[in-house]
Amino acid sequence: MHTRVNSAVGISLLIASALLAVYACHSGTSPASSFTGVFTQRYDPQRTGQNRQEFILTPSNVTGSTFGKLFACAVDGEVYAQPLYVANFLMQGATHNVVFVATMNDSVYAFDADASPCRQYWKASFLVPGVTTTVPPVDTGETGDINTIIGITGTPVIDPATGTLYVVAKTKETTGCSAPPCYFQRLHALDLATGNEKFNGPANISSAITVPGSGDMGDVPFCPLRQNQRPGLLLLNGKVYVAWASHGDITPYHGWVIGYAAADLTQAPVVFNTTPDGGLGGIWMSGTGPAADADGNIYVISGNGTFDTAAPRTNYGDSFVKLNPANGLSVADFFTPANQSDLNEGDLDLGSGGAIVLPDSAGSAAHPHLLIGGDKQGVLHVIDRDNMTGFNPGGDQILQTVPITAGPACTICRIFSTPAFWEGKLYVVANRDVLKQYTVANGVLSALPALQASDTFGFPGATPAISSNGATNGIVWALDTSNNGTPNGSGISSPAILFAYEATSLNKLYSSPASEAGAAGNAVKFTVPTVANGKVYAGTQNELSVFGLLPN
Repeated sequence: MHTRVNSAVGISLLIASALLAVYACHSGTSPASSFTGVFTQRYDPQRTGQNRQEFILTPSNVTGSTFGKLFACAVDGEVYAQPLYVANFLMQGATHNVVFVATMNDSVYAFDADASPCRQYWKASFLVPGVTTTVPPVDTGETGDINTIIGITGTPVIDPATGTLYVVAKTKETTGCSAPPCYFQRLHALDLATGNEKFNGPANISSAITVPGSGDMGDVPFCPLRQNQRPGLLLLNGKVYVAWASHGDITPYHGWVIGYAAADLTQAPVVFNTTPDGGLGGIWMSGTGPAADADGNIYVISGNGTFDTAAPRTNYGDSFVKLNPANGLSVADFFTPANQSDLNEGDLDLGSGGAIVLPDSAGSAAHPHLLIGGDKQGVLHVIDRDNMTGFNPGGDQILQTVPITAGPACTICRIFSTPAFWEGKLYVVANRDVLKQYTVANGVLSALPALQASDTFGFPGATPAISSNGATNGIVWALDTSNNGTPNGSGISSPAILFAYEATSLNKLYSSPASEAGAAGNAVKFTVPTVANGKVYAGTQNELSVFGLLPN
């Protein structure tokens, strides 16, 4: 009934771009031909949000008269996942640039990234008429977190060395359990060229997965109905890592990270639960995936939940957590704020935004390895990855805490997003705030913004992306998705607005129209634009909107 998916011999995406030549056919040596694709959410496993190989779009040609919406590709459900992109891919007998889009209707599409009108190469659906449907949000108990249906929420990940796309789909089914309806989550591995399942997949992520503990009145089972697979997937050193939080904070739920072998989809002996002896502690991070460093460590931030103030600890609510995959996803280090109990009681999730691993160039001799993430208090935390400092009830001992300064529409500018980093600058768009640029030099984040733009973004703010040609031609891209139809947004559905700013000055270059011709599709909250090879791809409620340089 479902095509089975297994992962191919997994290779860390930290080195995957060098191996894409296995599948790519380059016809020349132009700079554009060296761009291989966007294989993971936020462009790299460090989640820095930068594509440094954009050779076409520049601040001089992204203007209202030269840049705009080129075409759209219709899809069958809301696109919460970031579109992914593979350049120069052998598809149906010829080489094409291909963009891959996953929807809440449990579908994955492969579209020609350049063809106008839109050209679809394949569509894979995980629904079986009369047997399998998407999950109605009401079944989870949540009200208003998700608009209409729940299917594929987290961003897939691509292994270019094996031509495999990994994605988690959630379904409601009338067979396969003793008391229908029943709920499933499955990890699929799809062939990039055909959309067919690989490796005898999919892998069933089920209640058979348990961790020892006393939470939920005993050992803690994974609950396919309650757990929301919101963060993007991570492919690292031959394993696919998947993380979960809740649907609208409806209990019982926990934060989970589970690893699967990319080569055959077997569950690797790696499972981490944030609160096995308590509850909550979801890992959602506004959709950002777990981050990884060059040594193979994984970083997540948990939300409200149980935290153990004294060792030995098993519960890590409201914590930055460093996981060591070499030892069964054990906790190698962590940071929990001294006011964790206040955060928990006030619904001020530490993990409302995602973590980014900064390049060593941003650090200092004493602290070369930095980690940054923001929270619902509107605070950026700067952490030494080599010494995260744990929990200190007398006061935090991390490198810095930098509050986002009050913006034009917020007194507490809460962060429901992940910053982007480029050339010593950190770009942040908090809730109901403007784009702000901070500097990072010698391991120190500026206490105040160096620059800020003038456009106010509604709820939930935006997770920006940077395109550049190395250290030049930097552009900051951000989607205003406040009119996403959910009650915690504006409550109405209308087009997402794509903004572009020159990265060094924050001068606005472009904003898409709010209606009619040239507008994007209706917004989906937390969506992230994908910038690739001269175009910008934005997932919306019913289409993939494609922007680029207008024909002469």
